[in-house]
Amino acid sequence: MPQNTIDLSGTDPVSWRGLLNLERQVTSYKIQSRSDIFFSPGYTPPVSWRGPMVFTIHDLIHIDVQEESSLFKTLYYNAVVRPSMSRAQRVLTVSEYSRQRLLEWSGVSPEQVVVVGNGVDATFSPEGAVHRPGYPYILYVRNTKPHKNVAELLRAFALMNMSDVRLLLSGVADDDTRHEALRLGILERIVFTGRIPEADLPAYYRGAAVVTMPSLYEGFGLPPLEGMACGVPVVVSDSTSLPEVVGDAGLLIDPRSAESVADGLTRALSDTALRQQMRERGLERAKLFKWDDVADRVRRVLGEQYT
Repeated sequence: MPQNTIDLSGTDPVSWRGLLNLERQVTSYKIQSRSDIFFSPGYTPPVSWRGPMVFTIHDLIHIDVQEESSLFKTLYYNAVVRPSMSRAQRVLTVSEYSRQRLLEWSGVSPEQVVVVGNGVDATFSPEGAVHRPGYPYILYVRNTKPHKNVAELLRAFALMNMSDVRLLLSGVADDDTRHEALRLGILERIVFTGRIPEADLPAYYRGAAVVTMPSLYEGFGLPPLEGMACGVPVVVSDSTSLPEVVGDAGLLIDPRSAESVADGLTRALSDTALRQQMRERGLERAKLFKWDDVADRVRRVLGEQYT
């Protein structure tokens, strides 16, 4: 089908600038026929579009997580996103957890919100270069936002009796994390990688003894999926979308309990039989998440609007 692309790169879609940029481009595009559909893979329903519409909401983090909210975002979701959900032909999302939250929040009918999922790139596999720093490490691919729950992970790491293991944190060495690690006496065992280039990320996964994500909120959570695809045991939160991502292939922990996090990580590091089982199950689990399948589901939803 013919396509016209609206480029929103360089602007946050959930901002005044992003909203105005979207509306400017939408209003400049003339609807060619009654079958024209607006489709967005992100949080960008246009107010001015009067044709059929399908858009994607990955999660409600801007509503559910206080640190991610703001007056503008609250107004945007209530004045733009929620009415657009009722007006749209379909709303796509990435997990059943997000679907249920969207239904609760919006009040739209259940068939209105469709899970299309996420996929894992073929570069994430057991074969390839391996990051070998000379010590076993736990890898957390994260940012510095509070819901990533790094402070609780540090407290858990301090409880673990494994002095040879390092904790690798992707991203910047923020002051709060450094100060907490120093207070706990574990700063010398924390490695801040800086931003890991996308091309190097599979090697970091392959070299890890465990991949963890003790996050308090995730609409999906790609790092555990990428870790499983690389054949590495994963330890994740027992909340939001993460249990449905890892299934029976990962260990679930209470992200608000340092003791629970420490116990899960210790088991995943020290139990040889469990590690092998998690590796095998993780590889099989990762095969269920293919971008081609995601594209087919999106294509199917869009195609239904033409029938």
